[in-house]
Amino acid sequence: MNFKTILLIIASFLISGCSFSNLNPFKSEPYYIEGDDSYLDTTIRSGNKPVRYKGGGYTSPARYKATMKTYVVKGKVYHPTYVAVGDTMTGIASWYGPNFHGLQTSNGETYNMYDKTIAHKTWPMDTMVRVTNLENGKSTIARINDRGPFVAGRVVDCSYATAKDIGIDKKGTCRVKLEVVGFAGKVYKPSSGKPAPKVKLTNFGVQVGAFAILANAKAAKAKYEHIAAGKRVVIKDGKDNSGQLLHRVLIMGFGSKEEALDFIRDNNIAGGFIIRE
Repeated sequence: MNFKTILLIIASFLISGCSFSNLNPFKSEPYYIEGDDSYLDTTIRSGNKPVRYKGGGYTSPARYKATMKTYVVKGKVYHPTYVAVGDTMTGIASWYGPNFHGLQTSNGETYNMYDKTIAHKTWPMDTMVRVTNLENGKSTIARINDRGPFVAGRVVDCSYATAKDIGIDKKGTCRVKLEVVGFAGKVYKPSSGKPAPKVKLTNFGVQVGAFAILANAKAAKAKYEHIAAGKRVVIKDGKDNSGQLLHRVLIMGFGSKEEALDFIRDNNIAGGFIIRE
């Protein structure tokens, strides 16, 4: 279940050796918490130091970003996503204990089977989740600190302490409902007139080229529609620093900054860069 941090590299130069940095609106961190977030530790957003919580758990900003990258396990691709308080999921829960006790989890801390934690394949680290056993009604709140379970049909892997709380420490598995109740290791407490917070990621895209001739832009668009199956490839007009009209070819619909970076790297897109819209 260990998930290795991948170094993030991105080129900041466009095609033809020219600089069109004014066309790139990507200037800030790729995630933030919006809404009533006064109860949250702001260091997860400023990125200047690790975020630590009572009980010793932490996810450093660098590790947090790495755990939101698209990854592959046993040939299956997983796309970590961003969620809001109130989001739910149902499925089969299992638990993991002695064989993993003391090993490193995906967010970098040491797995302690006696802490109330869970492993989830795609939800963000340190998201607080209410886990309810749909077979007996028992529930508890646990923090995500690992990726998994990588078994077909299962949606969450519980620590021993979490499993014991919901009554599956002996049975092994059960059907559960998962509900997001907070972030950054803390549970959301509703405030009158204020919306529940959510971890939000704006729509990321990759600019793969900027062309003075529209026909060339259309040719590039056709090319990337084939390469980037499932993504939206569009042409938008922009101007370079001298005011010249350029037809920008954009691939939209990446779920995270890291996924967009992977696309640039995997397809060797010289001069490609990330945009947000």
